[in-house]
Amino acid sequence: MEEVTKDFNIPKRVTVVDTTLRDGEQTAGIVFTKDDKIRIAEKLAEVGIQGIEACYIGVSADDEAVLRELTKRNLGPKIYAACRAHSGDVKKAADCGVYGVYMGVPSSPHALKYAYGWTLEEAQDRSIKASLTAKELGLFSGIFPIDGSRTDMDWYFRFVERIAKEGAMDRLVIADTYGVLSPHSAAYWVRKVKERLNKPLDVHFHNNFGMATANTIAGVVNGAEVINTTIMGLGEEAGNAPLEEVAVALRAQYGIDLGIRYDKLCELAELVSKLSGEVIPPSRPFIGSRVYTIEAGITAHTYMMVKDTNPLVKFPVLPEFIGHKPPEVVIGKYSGATNVQFWAEKVGIELTEDETLAVLELIKAQAIKFKRLLTEDEFRTIAQQVKQNTG
Repeated sequence: MEEVTKDFNIPKRVTVVDTTLRDGEQTAGIVFTKDDKIRIAEKLAEVGIQGIEACYIGVSADDEAVLRELTKRNLGPKIYAACRAHSGDVKKAADCGVYGVYMGVPSSPHALKYAYGWTLEEAQDRSIKASLTAKELGLFSGIFPIDGSRTDMDWYFRFVERIAKEGAMDRLVIADTYGVLSPHSAAYWVRKVKERLNKPLDVHFHNNFGMATANTIAGVVNGAEVINTTIMGLGEEAGNAPLEEVAVALRAQYGIDLGIRYDKLCELAELVSKLSGEVIPPSRPFIGSRVYTIEAGITAHTYMMVKDTNPLVKFPVLPEFIGHKPPEVVIGKYSGATNVQFWAEKVGIELTEDETLAVLELIKAQAIKFKRLLTEDEFRTIAQQVKQNTG
């Protein structure tokens, strides 16, 4: 409705810089080997991701080897390194052949005072010097004001406007380091930065309040050109904005096409799950193993009625769009006669209406007893038992 969309300020093109290999690996306990990172980067390239933040400079020699390998391979996405606002880090990243750097610098008064012991001017000077070094070396430079979301707005603009004026900042990252924004505040912040600063914006939102996806969308709708994501929402504490959620929501709900292979998203998540050791929660939006699993009888009936003609009656996003396995009708406590009839046909047993109801009663009892779904063998045994008793 125009009443909803009239104030949108969606950029002509929205792209992704995925940070699974950097911020995602900062999930406590996750380690990607050099080979892991290259495999994930290859899959990100296959999906069509436009940028990859591959590591934080100085963490390990392996990471710097990854940067060199990825830039040499020229897979398609632009390769970025994260680093401190320090000329030495920028030079080290340049030596690895990267397209650009994202330079983190504390921006909130409390972080500067208590965590770093810096003045505002010192943080600005470091950022200006480092960005000018990047420019001299031919690198893109993004300034990443750490903890910007907990900073007074006047202080924030005082901080970033001097860097933009005196330095060589190509993009500003709107960074919600501790995931404290609401969608309304994310929208307001992006709008205000767009009004004050003539620079493209990344939105980099964490998920501590479960708002990262909504905040990222709010940022895009209000003018942010680049989104920072991780696969499965990996990242420190509660993680980052998940690529699969943000991408599908933007496409399906806002008509914003990121120019990626949506049908590869499940495949990408499964690879990252395997290499990280992090299990994908079964009910995770779009990529979870059970999001297209149907147990409830009324839902199974709806699905069976529309699956061949109007499947969008049941599913707002079809599984094949994101590369998910097809819908599956299962047997459990909430199942109905439709589930039983479907499974009877599946195992080759013909049931009358009365037999169907008898099977259903036994299924519910078994599901309650075992506190789980029933297997095909268990269903077959129950159905055969009912047939024998009625025969």
